[in-house]
Amino acid sequence: MNTQDKTMQFMQIAMKHFPEAKEQMDQAGVEFPMEMLQPFMALFTKVMTEAYELGKEDAKKEMNL
Repeated sequence: MNTQDKTMQFMQIAMKHFPEAKEQMDQAGVEFPMEMLQPFMALFTKVMTEAYELGKEDAKKEMNL
């Protein structure tokens, strides 16, 4: 799977959970203008990519045991 495919999957996951996150922010009184969505999605993608790579390395290590 290439990086672009992973990024799309991560974005789909984020958007699936966005309404819940938005509701929690609203309840906490945190304003989240839609123009802030792109920077947060970029950060989320970085985090998910790093987590994916860690999991991939762990799987490789376990296969070599």
